[in-house]
Amino acid sequence: MDHRKEVSDFLRSRRHRISPEQAGIIGGGRRRVPGLRREELALLTGVSVEYYARMERGNLRGVSLEVVDALARALQLDEAEADHLADLAQAAGPTPPRRRRSTSGEHTVTPALQQFLDAVTGAPMWVRDRRLDFVAANPLGRALYASMLEDPANRGNTARFTFLSPASRVFFPDWERNADGIVATLRTYAGQNPRDKRLTDLIGELVTRSDAFRDRWSKHDVRHHRAGLKRIHHPIVGDLELNYQAMEFPANPDWFMFAFTAAPGSSTEERLKLLASVAFPDELLSNDHARR
Repeated sequence: MDHRKEVSDFLRSRRHRISPEQAGIIGGGRRRVPGLRREELALLTGVSVEYYARMERGNLRGVSLEVVDALARALQLDEAEADHLADLAQAAGPTPPRRRRSTSGEHTVTPALQQFLDAVTGAPMWVRDRRLDFVAANPLGRALYASMLEDPANRGNTARFTFLSPASRVFFPDWERNADGIVATLRTYAGQNPRDKRLTDLIGELVTRSDAFRDRWSKHDVRHHRAGLKRIHHPIVGDLELNYQAMEFPANPDWFMFAFTAAPGSSTEERLKLLASVAFPDELLSNDHARR
């Protein structure tokens, strides 16, 4: 990923997004560009026009945290966008940022982790990394995402499945919103890890192979993937509406765990129980014997 172009495109897209009225600027005559002029944004940020122009050309080297924060406020960035700008500034130097170090077991699912996941039987759970590659899951999580995990073309990658498999548009009823979120999440991770070759290779592949991905990537949207509602059309049990929570792994910052729950008494709760009968058939059989 070209860091200077990333900075330049991000700042320009956010400057064009804000109207003079939103920024509290009155008048200003006819405009040849959408949004704010560079000199207006420089004034709101508290820097010279030349200094801001240097930043928008992609050079954030040596820019202080105070200026980054002031620029984020002037651009009215949300939390994810402000964090992304700070990540871009950190990656610019003056010295190269230290790469995020993974533990020696980065790609190894320990028996303890798998045992923990398997102990959760009432909620689907799965773990994925910053490239959106599948890492591990409990049986109910595997059953929930079987359509993706069993698709040989995407290799267990949520982004590939979403943009390269036609089945994803059936599996995700809210495909457009889901696709927006995946691209914004990948751009957030790319800003945090600009030297992650596996991540940049994935982005390059999707930009080349998917018009839908390429169009979204050009918008420079970012987001934090922490919690929300996921709608899934499962091929066995039908439509599901699941609340999810994302959790980080302090020992491995490359991994994230997602837990899905259904509203008590909902049709989704009943359908999850049906899905569990597929995921744990032996356990249900042993429970029936125990009751008898």
